[in-house]
Amino acid sequence: METRNYKYLDLITAVFITALLVSNVVASKTADLFGYTIGVGIFVFPISYIFGDILTEVYGYRRSRRVIWMGFASVALASIIFFLCDLAPPAEGFKHQDAFHTILGQSPMILIASITAYFCGEFCNSYVMAKMKIWSEGRHLWMRTIGSTIVGEGVDSVIFYPLAFMVFPMLLGFTDAVWPTGVLLAVTVNNYILKVLLEVLATPATYLIVNKLKASEHEDVFDRETDFNPFLIGEL
Repeated sequence: METRNYKYLDLITAVFITALLVSNVVASKTADLFGYTIGVGIFVFPISYIFGDILTEVYGYRRSRRVIWMGFASVALASIIFFLCDLAPPAEGFKHQDAFHTILGQSPMILIASITAYFCGEFCNSYVMAKMKIWSEGRHLWMRTIGSTIVGEGVDSVIFYPLAFMVFPMLLGFTDAVWPTGVLLAVTVNNYILKVLLEVLATPATYLIVNKLKASEHEDVFDRETDFNPFLIGEL
């Protein structure tokens, strides 16, 4: 892949990774929104998909693949740090070890669930986005962003929530972290619907950002010759 200097690629990458990291920290909390149970990560995580769409639309799948792997590494590093900090014996004056453990001590199992869901969901999102751009010959951006989100967020949701809040906690003995089946289903479905709706609501802003980036970066990649293998580390 040719080397080019872009004005805004680093900024978009930073926003993407920040949203991903924050969403993993807050993922364990649920909230009541107008009578519906949701995970509060819903307020952050969709940003990564929106910016993932922008990355693929403007810079192409290969550069998006690079950013996805950077996000993968960042989440892994953050979770390892959280885990080690949780293991450190608390000082005598530190009174919040239980709270610290509740929020960050689960990070290894949330990490595995998140990375699995993230890897599958983000690459599905980017793949669908790139392929639909070719099929539509670059028209109907709204159709590509919403369509890719429906697929990507769907894959992410059905993998992440059951693994993070039922399967892994039960296997590892974190019984307090196991969500009741009704709550798990409600959060999975409600968050998925909200994520797609947020993508729809963000469409005007996505159009604005994409158009400005294409004009500023002088870039508008069509992945006609791209190898979509997500494991092509050599092309990073």
